[in-house]
Amino acid sequence: MNRRDHLLRQLDGVRRWLPGAVHHTVQIGRTGFPVEGSAVVDRTGPGEVNLSAARNAGADAAVRAGAKRLIFLDADCIPGPDLGRFYDLAVREHPGAVVCGPVTYLPEPAAHAGPVELSELAGLTAPHPARPDPPAGEFRPATADEYELFWSLSFAVSADLWAGLRRNTGGFCEQYTGYGGEDTDFAMLLRKECIPMLWAGGAHAYHQWHPVSSPPVEHVAAVLRNAALFHQRWGWWPMRGWLEAFAEQGLIRWPPQ
Repeated sequence: MNRRDHLLRQLDGVRRWLPGAVHHTVQIGRTGFPVEGSAVVDRTGPGEVNLSAARNAGADAAVRAGAKRLIFLDADCIPGPDLGRFYDLAVREHPGAVVCGPVTYLPEPAAHAGPVELSELAGLTAPHPARPDPPAGEFRPATADEYELFWSLSFAVSADLWAGLRRNTGGFCEQYTGYGGEDTDFAMLLRKECIPMLWAGGAHAYHQWHPVSSPPVEHVAAVLRNAALFHQRWGWWPMRGWLEAFAEQGLIRWPPQ
């Protein structure tokens, strides 16, 4: 799906609510368009989109441009009015931690008489119930089990921590291609390296609606391939709900023999 409109609305949110931001890096994948006020980083390599390579390249570009604190936002996500303030505060207080804010999934535009206006976002706040949502300004350490809840949809780090991650672990593992697995892999690296992860209350992001399938049958080959890679690296199977649903539909054999 073309994310042009979503990305432009994200940029509107950045301009409105992150006035102190000095750099905005766009990893364009296959969309191929420039965004005024942003640096554009082409993903490298042929074949399926490599989201890990995109995140690594985008963050590296921001560090080279002089950024001291990095905010990662998925192309579908609009920053909330206080996202920058609470991420900045959390990273300043905890420069050695990866900081994760809550994400609200916005309703389908057809159910809302068109796209949500930026001024309406705060009133639509309803964070995904599967992730912690501390009170605004509270930065709660994640438990060991909660690392598996990491989402790259919205998180923040200091530039120094990112540079260390790239040196010591490579950052996001670029062996994952297509759909699924890379976020949990990154979280396992954080846990292995004993890097704290915090839940940042009040750092809200808003995920714009787009059609999805559940389970994502159009991505079955990539999910199966990436799950096998993850199992090879970490010894257990991620995305089990999807894998079991694929098996129930006769798309794969599960569990593996």
